[in-house]
Amino acid sequence: MTRGLLMLPHYNAKSHLIRIGLSSPSKNPPKFHTFSSISRKSIHVRLLCGCSSNLQDESIELSKYKETFSRRMAMAGLKPHHHIAVGVSGGPDSMALCLLAAEWKTHGLNAALRQNKDVIDGLLAIIVDHGLRPESKEEAETVQHRILNMRIRCEIAHCKWTDGRPKLSHLQEAARDMRYEKLQNICIQHQIGVLLTAHHADDQAELFILRLSRNSGVLGLAGMALATQLFATHGISNSILLVRPLLDFSKQDLYKICEEGKQQWVEDPTNQNTIFARNRIRMSLGNLSSCIFKSELQAVISACRMTRVYVDQICCSLVNQSVTVMPEGYAIIDLSILNPSKVLDICLSKFVTLLLQFISQRQRPVRGSAQKLLLDYIRMFPCKSSFTAAGCYLCPSPSSKGTKLLICCSVNSTLPMKMMKSFYAAASFNEKLKVSSDLTQIIENGRSYLNKMVFLNTSDKIHFLNTKSSESILSEAKCVKILSESTHTSICSLQKNEHEKFQLKTKTLPDNGSCKVVELVNNVKQLHQGQIGHFMDRFLVSWEFVSGGCCGCVFGQYSVMEVRHMVDDDWLYLSKLSKSENLCSDFVKVSAREALRVLKSIPVAARRSLPVLVNPKGQILSIPNIGFSICPCLKVSAKFNPRVPLGGGYSSFL
Repeated sequence: MTRGLLMLPHYNAKSHLIRIGLSSPSKNPPKFHTFSSISRKSIHVRLLCGCSSNLQDESIELSKYKETFSRRMAMAGLKPHHHIAVGVSGGPDSMALCLLAAEWKTHGLNAALRQNKDVIDGLLAIIVDHGLRPESKEEAETVQHRILNMRIRCEIAHCKWTDGRPKLSHLQEAARDMRYEKLQNICIQHQIGVLLTAHHADDQAELFILRLSRNSGVLGLAGMALATQLFATHGISNSILLVRPLLDFSKQDLYKICEEGKQQWVEDPTNQNTIFARNRIRMSLGNLSSCIFKSELQAVISACRMTRVYVDQICCSLVNQSVTVMPEGYAIIDLSILNPSKVLDICLSKFVTLLLQFISQRQRPVRGSAQKLLLDYIRMFPCKSSFTAAGCYLCPSPSSKGTKLLICCSVNSTLPMKMMKSFYAAASFNEKLKVSSDLTQIIENGRSYLNKMVFLNTSDKIHFLNTKSSESILSEAKCVKILSESTHTSICSLQKNEHEKFQLKTKTLPDNGSCKVVELVNNVKQLHQGQIGHFMDRFLVSWEFVSGGCCGCVFGQYSVMEVRHMVDDDWLYLSKLSKSENLCSDFVKVSAREALRVLKSIPVAARRSLPVLVNPKGQILSIPNIGFSICPCLKVSAKFNPRVPLGGGYSSFL
């Protein structure tokens, strides 16, 4: 979004900027370049969007930027006393973000906290050195020095590529994944619940064209959210809030902020490499300098975001009204309440995707023909058949006569069992973030702001609800006068060019599938006494022997147990124990009978994802969700507590 576009649709960009470089052109340029508005040894002209007939540099006071930044932070639910981290690359975007965040923090804190402080309280900058260029370490240290001069604490996280440097075709994706892993880990280490990144309006435009070329739907074209809750890939209930407060700022604005703040920055030379799609799109957009084109492009992105907000609200309402999540890890949809035949395709598809992702803990959407088949299945009333999709098994709920639909995790799915590798063991629940209460309050603040700003509860002003392709989205945008003919033509041209490059790249990439070694991890994970394991990203499991160990039996000798999912033979084994006269104690027989009674209330399909505790020899010791235990001194707990909550966590597309 451009500045104020959502609230002020007649926004006109008027800034013109002349970039000034530190060093003069040279045949042997340094490994990286720094820029500043102070030293003027050479001039590098950057042409920006101009909507006035006058090409003079029209200065916008820094106070206006600060006001906009403060408003966006409030929209995200943030206040100056909150502890915040900032992801910093050293470029103009992140350096401008540091300037604005430092000013916002300093201005908002109490005078007593501001006095005699060498550093700004509650603000940490994090630099990730990917180690992919020889000069990256030196560059990171240079940036750190500049950040410290702003009175901001600063840490450098160095990346180690244990499997070797990523291939060029996957370099940006691998670097991004590594970067966010480092950023999250440091935030968790410092008990910081909020991470700011410097994504801006130009980044949104690039992402729009990129996704458009991949035929993304309107929800994908909404781009990046103002705030998104991120969940750690390892850990127990650890999450941070990723906030992008610069989405109202253009790249030109950020250069201007650095200039007015007399702040230097570095430029990453890899941003000029056209092998990367984002760089190609950025350069193509730079050639389209018309103010009308830029404002209309941002307008169609804003329209997509309005649609995303509307669809998210509808899905939230549908979940609250029609879905029941059971403690054994499955969900039941009341089809008579949902009334899926009356729900728009886009809302029903999002609703079902959220449920499948929650139950399976695989954050993969259902697309293409599979999505159409899934929607047809959901709309079949009463439900009479079963369906498998996205790691989940769907079938009529027992005794419901097809009026209710059961969704459970399919442990035998042919999809890669990545979730099997996500078995994290913690020493205790004390490893949970202590900032969780602050984070909860921040999210509630953001939701409150969202509810105040939300559009009317009708779809009259919401566009693209019935579009089936990216082309139809652009066509509707032209029909409703969001896009002019010339802008529509330019966007279609960008889409076509990038789509052709993407298709060509896909065809020329070698097929290494046959020779790729995939590590298959058996669904058995070790768990020490007193630890808490996150089994399949779904159940928190812990065990211990009480009273100093088991009274005379052999089970107290084990310090390590294993956890696997339930199999059909397990309830046959329980049945055998319940009827045995000589093979087990009375305690075991009673425990097995009670477990079988509870098991009958759990649908067969849902039983198979329940955790089972076994000893190193494979003998069943406990099935905690149905109350079975082989020994009275063995205390086992298994609580359904998915890593990512239903709905994927909080997000705001304001």
